[in-house]
Formats: sequence, structure tokens, C-alpha cells
Amino acid sequence: MAYTGSDLRIQGDDNLQSMIVGTVMRKIKSRTWKKQRYFKLQEDCMTIWYKSKKAGNTHSTFSVSDVETVREGHQSEVLLSIADEFPPGRCFTLVFRGRRGNLDLVADSVDEAQSWIKGMRKLIENLENMAESEKLDQWICEWFKKADKNNDGRMNFREIRVLLKMMNVDMNEHHAHRLFMTADKSQTGTLEDDEFVLFYKMLTQREDVLRVFQDYSGDGQKLSLRDLEEFLRDEQLEEVDGVQQLAMELIERYEPSDTAKMLKAMSIDGFLMYLASAEGSIFHPRQQSLYQDMTQPLNHYFISSSHNTYLMEDQLLGHSSVEGYIRALKRGCRCVEVDCWDGPNGEPIVYHGHTFTSKILFKDVVNALRNYAFKVSEYPVILSTENHCGVEQQRVMAQHLNTILGDKLLKSTLDGKIPVSFPSPEELKGKILLKGKKIGGLEESLNGLVEPEDSLTGEVSDEDEAADIDEDSLHSNSLRRTAKKSKQRLSKELSDCVVYCKSVHFSSFKHSRIHSKFYEISSFTESKARKHLREAGEEFVHHNARQLTRVYPSGLRTDSSNFNPQEMWNTGTQIVALNFQTAGVEMDLNDGLFSQNGSCGYVLKPDFMRMSERRFDPEVSQNREGYQPRSLCIQVISGQQLPKVNIKESSVVDPFVRVEIHGLPLDQAKQETRYIDNNGFNPVWYDTLRFTIHAPELALVRFVVEDYDKASKNDFVGQYTLPFSCIQQGYRHIHLLSKDGTSIPSASLFVHVRITNLV
Repeated sequence: MAYTGSDLRIQGDDNLQSMIVGTVMRKIKSRTWKKQRYFKLQEDCMTIWYKSKKAGNTHSTFSVSDVETVREGHQSEVLLSIADEFPPGRCFTLVFRGRRGNLDLVADSVDEAQSWIKGMRKLIENLENMAESEKLDQWICEWFKKADKNNDGRMNFREIRVLLKMMNVDMNEHHAHRLFMTADKSQTGTLEDDEFVLFYKMLTQREDVLRVFQDYSGDGQKLSLRDLEEFLRDEQLEEVDGVQQLAMELIERYEPSDTAKMLKAMSIDGFLMYLASAEGSIFHPRQQSLYQDMTQPLNHYFISSSHNTYLMEDQLLGHSSVEGYIRALKRGCRCVEVDCWDGPNGEPIVYHGHTFTSKILFKDVVNALRNYAFKVSEYPVILSTENHCGVEQQRVMAQHLNTILGDKLLKSTLDGKIPVSFPSPEELKGKILLKGKKIGGLEESLNGLVEPEDSLTGEVSDEDEAADIDEDSLHSNSLRRTAKKSKQRLSKELSDCVVYCKSVHFSSFKHSRIHSKFYEISSFTESKARKHLREAGEEFVHHNARQLTRVYPSGLRTDSSNFNPQEMWNTGTQIVALNFQTAGVEMDLNDGLFSQNGSCGYVLKPDFMRMSERRFDPEVSQNREGYQPRSLCIQVISGQQLPKVNIKESSVVDPFVRVEIHGLPLDQAKQETRYIDNNGFNPVWYDTLRFTIHAPELALVRFVVEDYDKASKNDFVGQYTLPFSCIQQGYRHIHLLSKDGTSIPSASLFVHVRITNLV
């Protein structure tokens, strides 16, 4: 079957032609692991195929859509380690989406490397610019290739049956044969190009969408402009004033038939393309872009934050890597952490102290910050330091920060005057703020009262997590440590790099209210934060209206698991630090909250958490000013092309959908649909789930699909999490994400959403 999407684009492109012919390159994993592999681009221009020269017929593949970007030269730790052996012109790195490791390659010549670098970049760009109809063509082509086992460009009924299992469909043989015979127009007993497209479209016919279409269609064949306006106004709850203009724009954008466009009408194909688009998504497109006020003080925002950013795995034996910083920053993270220790040759090192995690150089972390801090978001990055270095290497740290970051490092208040509150993210654009201990306060620094020979003797780091394990593990002798808080001098040079984020020991909320300066920040383990929430929730929220707070995982989480960030956001805590390397519901919530506002890493807190004159208790949400509970009604209608979770060819999922509300304790809830036997391809539920939400400003809604198993734990299929405030009402598609947070091609849920005020 011919691939329709990229054929026109590759004609005359020498780089892509060269990739299709194939190239022998070295795959590099370390200084000692360098092996030759034969790489080539498949004819579909969507798949990279590669194999070892010695491995016989075994080979591997990956999709171009899995590749996020291409780095040229020695731009990974692995390639830097062999920089003396291979010149940068022959080296490049393929960076995959999600948590998958990079692929580091060395070509035999600069020209071959350039062919792959330029070719891959073109393929990635083509994918990003692909129209919906082209994506559908590509999707159909991929299924054809998977099913055409003998590669003869046609499919017999036996291959069709295999295809149905691959597509997660357990269809009775009689019905499958009827579809096959209907599609076999040439009556050859096989399906070729157009016949397979027909078979696929019969298989994927959306009765659920057709039902909605016919409810609003005057003649059952099309939606007139007036029909579409009525649907947009009554079901999608679009603004009445602009609904006619919107209807015309949607027809122009999604209607594939020129005849229908001339009639100012929309066919079922156009209607389905609109519903499957970003405009038909459950997430309001306007709130995916930067839409919030970014001129409020920094402490008025939730800030996407990473814990022990250098770790790629667990907290005891895990691999430390600069790649951890690059990945976190590219996910919109705006607060990263370094644990610094005295290293050999006078160079500070970063690793998880008192453990066997590997070590990286502090200066390499700072270089990564310089190169990647503002690629995804231009708003400020906070570098949170856990400092265990002696004075000499603290001076080296300060030197690296100053020389490598230059003007990016914030060295003084913005106007040189003594401030009374934080500047805003808008004012701090492009700046990196150091969080750490400081000699004296901002006032002394600005008035020149700190002498060059001054130093602070005491705890140079307020967050010795190894020492914190002792507190968290009173009943766990196996993990008891003898670590003590670091008590040593703090160098003036490093102290001077700290401006708005001075780390201080926390005494009490009353002490902070009377004595603390706005720029002083305290850090709590999750257990201490929970204790404060339990004993003084209202005070905790009030404290966070004036100052920054950071909460980080318990030292007992040696597997790099995460705590629930929602309960900390409920206190107004801005810096809720999570292990970004660990997938799960906690990172789903973090990704969900920060997917709004342009994914810039900053989300404005609700006004009742920002105003120090207001009082808010997370345990008693009904007492607050402006209390407005909402009813959320979700009809889960259907699912489309849910992925298989069991590798057995005969296995088909039994899917069900769980909708979870994450928010204040009063709002925590979850409900489930029925499970559907043996149908992951197009299950239909029409099940209605209802929730009451008392603090919609803080609520997140998580849709989870699982494979029901009565004998053991259900298997995860896909999920999607978004803020309640970003939901679009009406008939909407939810495009599912993998456990890793990457998109699952064509996997979606179709729902109807209605939100109403209860008071």
C-alpha cells in the first residue's frame, strides 16, 4: 500500500533518500560499549529500522513520532565521554519522548551524520505540520503494513483476522467475513489499497458520533450552517455572540468536501474531524496557551518543581546524570535541585550523599542550566541547593555560577533597592535564582554591611535529606543513618549569589508571622508538611500567602516514589518537589496542573490563597468568601483504539473508565463505568458519573482506562489529567497518554460534559 503522507515531501530530498538506502553507524552506550548497527528509514517514512551486523534476522524499530528532537555534536554525557575519539561533526543524539533513554550515534563521515540530522529534523517537522486527514492516512497505512505479513501489498481473510486481534477487536468471524466481502469490490479474495481503506472505514465507523450528528442534522445527511450553530450553542456552550463566525471557521477548517464547503455545510466526516481536533478536545485551547496574569509576586504561583533532579533512577544506587536536568527543564520544570559535595581536583560534585549513586560535576549541571533553562519557558528557574561543600569548593561553586551563567544569574534585587515583596515571574524572565543559605539579609547586602571576610558558621544547608531520614524512620532500623546536619562555614561568594530565596530553619507559623522576611524560604519533608496541615491548616495557607515554601519527599522513599502533591497544593505550597523520573499518578497530577498556562511552569494560585487578609482552611472549604460549589456530570460514551496491554497475540482488553477528582479532602472522589468484554477497539458505555466539587479552583480531573481482571490487579491502559477550570463542556474527545505521559496514537475517549452551579 502506498504511503500518501510523505511521498510528495521526500521526492528530491537527498537526505531522506540516503536514509532509505541505509547507513552503518556506531551505537554508543559508554566509553567501552561502541557497536556497529545498520540503520535505515523504512519506505513509510515513519519508521527507523536497525539491526546488528551479527544478529542474523533479528532487528529493532522505532517510530519517528517517538523522537522529540535531534542534538548535533557532543551534546550528551555519553558522546562527551568519547569526544577525544570521535569529532563532533560525526556525532548526534536522538532524544526520545517521555523517560526513554537517548540514542547516541556516530556516523563514519560528517556528510552521513548531516544526512541523518537534517533528514530526521525534516521528518519531525513534517509530522508536526501534518493535517488531520494525512494523520488518518498514515494510521491506516501503518495497520496495513502490520497486517500484511507476507508483504505482497494485499491482505487475505486470514491476515484480516490477525489484524483484528492486533487492533484489540474480538469480532465474531461471521461479521468480520461480511465486512471483508463487502470491501472486496474486485472479488479477488484479497483486499488491496482502496479496498483496505473501505474495510478500515467500515470497521471504524462511529455510530456514537453519527447519533449526535443526526440529532442536529435537518436532513440526516449534513449539518447546515444553522444546524451547526445550534449544536455549538446548545451542546458545546460556545459564546452566543460569535457562534456563527465559529461555525463558518470550523467548516472551512475541517470539512473535507468542497461541495459541502460551498453549501456552508458540514458532513459527518468533517464533524468527526472537528470533534477529534484540539478544538473538540476536553481541554480548552485558550487555557493551553499563556492566559494568566504573570505580574503577581512570585509566591502567588504554584511552581513546577523537581526533587534530586540529577537522579535518573532510585535514591540509593541510581545513575546521576545531567540529562535529568535537561529532561526536567524541557517538561517545564522551574525549580531544580543540586546536592553538592567536595569533589576531587577542587571541583564540587553532585550526587545523593551517603549513598552509592553515581557522581557528576557541578559545573556540568550549571552548563545544562545555561543551555536549557529557557528553551521551553522564559520564566525564572530556581536552583535549590543542598550544600555540603567546604568553603574553598563553595567559592568554586560561586565562580561557576557567575562565569557560566553570566547575566542569567540574578545577583541583586531588580532595582537595587530594598524590596518589600517578591518581583513577578514577568519581571524575572530569563533569570536563574539561587536558593540557599545567606549571610545576613537582603538589607545588609544592599547596604554594604557584609564584609568580604565575613562568613556564617552553622548549617550551610537547611535540607540534609540523609539526616532527615532519621526523623522519618524512627521505626525503621534498617535505614537508620548516623548523618548529622552539616555545620561548617558559608563562603561570602556563594552567599552573595542568593537574593530572593534565602533558606531558613522553620520554627513556627507564629514566629514566621512576627519575624520572617518575605524572601526567607523554609523546606519541609512531606511528613512535617502533613503535620502542619493537620495541626494548623489555615495558618499554613496564610504563611504561603506571604512566603515561599518547599516540600520534598521523605528520605524513606529510596525507590524514588512520590507523595501526593495535591494535599500540598491545598495548603498553597508553591514548590512541591517530585521525583520527575518516576511515572505514576503523582506525576500525572503534576503534569495535569502545569499543562495549562502555556506549560510555562507557573500557575497562579486561587485568589483566596494569595490574599493575606483572607482566611482559608483546606479542611473546611465551605467557610471561605466566594464559595461556589459545582456539579460535574460526565457521560462516558465510548473509547477508540485503546492499546493492548498484554503482549499475547490472542489477548484483548476488557476496558473500563475511572474518573477521579483530586482536590480538597471534601472533593476527593472516584467513580467507574462498567467494563466491556473483549473490545479495546471501539467499546461503548453510555455510563453517567456525577460529582460535587466544593473548590473547583483547586480540583484536577483524571480519566483512567484500565483492563479489568477479576483474578488479579487491573492493568493500566491510558490516562489524561487536566485542571477542572480548563474543561470544555459538551461532546468532547480525551486523547489518552501513556504511563510515561506521552501520547498514545489515536487512543481516545468520547464523553459528554456538563457543569452547573449548585448555589
